[in-house]
Parts: sequence; structure tokens; C-alpha cells
Amino acid sequence: MTWTDFYFICFLVGFALSVITALGGIFHFHLPGMHHGHGGHGGHGGHGLNTGTDLSQISVFNFGTMAAFLTWFGGVGFLLSKYSGVLFWLAFSLSIVGGIIGGAIVFLFLTRVLLAHERPLNPLDYEMVGVYGQLTSAIREGGTGEISFSQEGVRRGAPARSEDGTAIHKNTDVVVTRYENGVAYVRRWDDLTDTKETH
Repeated sequence: MTWTDFYFICFLVGFALSVITALGGIFHFHLPGMHHGHGGHGGHGGHGLNTGTDLSQISVFNFGTMAAFLTWFGGVGFLLSKYSGVLFWLAFSLSIVGGIIGGAIVFLFLTRVLLAHERPLNPLDYEMVGVYGQLTSAIREGGTGEISFSQEGVRRGAPARSEDGTAIHKNTDVVVTRYENGVAYVRRWDDLTDTKETH
């Protein structure tokens, strides 16, 4: 086996691993013994307070950067050994530099573009109890309506029922007092402020 063959095999293996990595990310398949993180333990819904991506915890030597290094190392080495008269050690050194540049490009793209705006999720930011909103659909006595509210800068809606079972008119300001099975139980904002003023 010649160095040209060695470089070509490195290129093919690196490229194949890069394709597997990309397809694994697109189609969400996992290889045995290899787990890619979703930004910490519980990244799909969270089991703790700190479940976002911490960029300081991402290693430069990850699967994607190593696959890129191998691809670029093999590609540069193959081109230099096959199509130029460069000496072996110079071709080998330039191949390593090419691999480092390829890995660095992938790492910078990962940290500066893909994960640049990631931040830890805090379950308290999505707590429904205490949310202030407005009924977009009236609640009939013992029935269900709809509440519209803003949470984390996004306008959201949820089914709503009156806490005490009474009817509440559309466009009434309400506060969620409990949240069960996807239904917000609400009280009129005026009722809550009247209660505070009498105490």
C-alpha cells in the first residue's frame, strides 16, 4: 500500500463518517455505543434546571471535527501525493494542516452558527400557574373556553376552565390558578385584585 492509497482510504473513511453523522442528525438514528448529546441530560424536555447547551463543555475533539479532520487530511494528502512532486514530509505536514483547518471549520460552524443562540432552558419560565392572560373564547358555566397569554416572548393559547365553575365572558383578564392535563383553570383578574384590597 502506498501513501497515496493511505490518504485515499483516510479520505473515504472520513467522508463516510461525515455522511453518517449528517444523516444521523437529520433522521435521528443512533449507532450502538455512540450517543450524541442534546444539550445536557434531559435536553428533549428537561429533568433539571440546566438543560441547555453549554458551549464551554463542547470538546474540540468531537466526532464531527475528527471526521472532518480525517476527510481533509486524506483529501489534501491524496492530491499532494498523486498530482504534485512535493516531498513526503512536506505533503504529510500540509495534510495535517489541511485536516486541522477542516476540523476547525466544522468546530467553528458548530459553535458560532448552530449553537450560538442556544441557552439553558429553565422550567420555571414555562410554569403556567400565575400566568396572566385574556380569554379569547368565553367560558360557559361548567364549560371550557380558551385563554391567550404571552410566555417567553411568544403568544400562546390553551384551553381554560373557570376555577369555581362559573361563566366568564370573552376578553376578560384572567390569571391561571392551576394547570392540569393541558387545561388552565383560571380566575378573573378583578376578583383577585378585589380580594387583595379587602384584606
